[in-house]
Amino acid sequence: MTLESKAKSVVAQFDYTDDQVNKAVKEFLRQMDEGLQKDGTSLSQIPTYVTGVPNGTEKGLYMAVDLGGTNFRVCSIQLNGDTTFNLTFSKVAIPKDLMVAKTAQELFAFLAKQIELFLKEHHEEHFEQHVRRRMTISSPDGFRDEHVFRLGFTFSFPVQQIGINKGTLIRWTKGFDIPDAIGKDVCALLQDEIDKLHLPVKVAALVNDTVGTLMARSYSSPGKTSTILGAIFGTGTNGAYVEKLANLKKPLTGEYDKSTGEMVINTEWGSFDNQLNVLPNTPWDVALDKASVNPGIQMYEKRVSGMFLGEILRLVIIDLLKNKDVAFFKDENSSSNDWKSTTNIVADSSIYTQWGLDTAIMSVAAADSTPELSTLRGELENQLGIHAAGLDDAQAFKAIAYAIGRRAARLSAVAIAAIVLQSGKLTDPEIKDEPIDIGVDGSLVEHYPYFRDMIYEALAIIDGIGPEGAKRIRIGIAKDGSGVGAALIALVAAGMEKSMSTQDYLGELRSNAKTNNLTAVPEDAENAATD
Repeated sequence: MTLESKAKSVVAQFDYTDDQVNKAVKEFLRQMDEGLQKDGTSLSQIPTYVTGVPNGTEKGLYMAVDLGGTNFRVCSIQLNGDTTFNLTFSKVAIPKDLMVAKTAQELFAFLAKQIELFLKEHHEEHFEQHVRRRMTISSPDGFRDEHVFRLGFTFSFPVQQIGINKGTLIRWTKGFDIPDAIGKDVCALLQDEIDKLHLPVKVAALVNDTVGTLMARSYSSPGKTSTILGAIFGTGTNGAYVEKLANLKKPLTGEYDKSTGEMVINTEWGSFDNQLNVLPNTPWDVALDKASVNPGIQMYEKRVSGMFLGEILRLVIIDLLKNKDVAFFKDENSSSNDWKSTTNIVADSSIYTQWGLDTAIMSVAAADSTPELSTLRGELENQLGIHAAGLDDAQAFKAIAYAIGRRAARLSAVAIAAIVLQSGKLTDPEIKDEPIDIGVDGSLVEHYPYFRDMIYEALAIIDGIGPEGAKRIRIGIAKDGSGVGAALIALVAAGMEKSMSTQDYLGELRSNAKTNNLTAVPEDAENAATD
């Protein structure tokens, strides 16, 4: 069998047909509904307690912090009220000993200290006012409301969220291991350490970065209609969308604002269709899953996200290299190579190592339109140690890489289409002809050539959307969900806060007085509270 015919055979196995796309959309909608009804489903459909999205007119100064791995980022964001903002940030590495500290207090004290240092450096005048200002008893937290920074806390570890600013840690990942923190409210842990430093900061919201992407896009996107979906298509993939509260049937603990009739839902769609009812499953998908750290789960993500696409391609290449009947990256002699050399793969090439092929080379392959594919062939040598790859080798590599990327884009369209259809926006007469706005972030949608074009191509063939509907779907880049997005969630949370009534507050004071063996609430406290 010639290399060309074998490559075509492989490409055909990655074809995800129009019919398959439509079946997958229907299954996605079914699993979305299932996740809204109960827990323990493929699509987790996690309520975020965020019950509104911004429209770009919001103003104010907010803070955000992001503990997403080995670094901790502190930001302040000035929202200008005209869809623009100004961002200031600092970033510091987490000391390795604190990643495995004996107590949670050690880590969170370090985080609070970084917030203090940031305030002193970037908001010194504001900070000094707080230091000098006399504590007032007219508000429960001891600070006048307008002087307290509301902070959005992006915490990229598995948590059970039970309120807009409440969530208990399920487990650590990414090299952290502090058993003392398991089961504790991470917002409360941070707030306790902030309070010890007497900082004018309230942890107002616990933030998922995908939800942040939705918020950031909704603030900055032009037009009358708000963004309905924030999605990540990068190393991983996930989506958060605006759902009608009436559709959310599973029980919710904690308080939330019911007045909007909506809530942002974190789908955790990486685990869509773990059962493989509609997802494609080539031999290379099977091999990748079997060798992964989490076989049988995150099956959608393993076919869509940048972390896995390069590995799928690598597994295909290894199979072709093992096939003695196919001359792939090997020449009988220099006459069969258009560069009049012989192809050679170095013994320690990363092509032989799991995860050894970076998805970035697929972008190079897609972008290379030179007659001899010289750019791609150069990268095959630089990245993979494949010397003097022939034109036919590069063409086969490019074709297979394109097929894997196109399948990922069409699968991405499945999720986007399902959310659009679920929203009912395409058929809403009140917003006829208005764009349906989608915010996206991640390396695939930003840097993979034609990825968004391939998404649109698939959207146009989906029942209920079609070519005209696809034209209304506006997919735009939304950056910095963990910064700007987190600050915007803090803004929404601040709007949701219900000020304590005087009697509620005095009741709490009396309760505290009894706890501390005091006989009465001081008169000046009661007077101050009723001023």
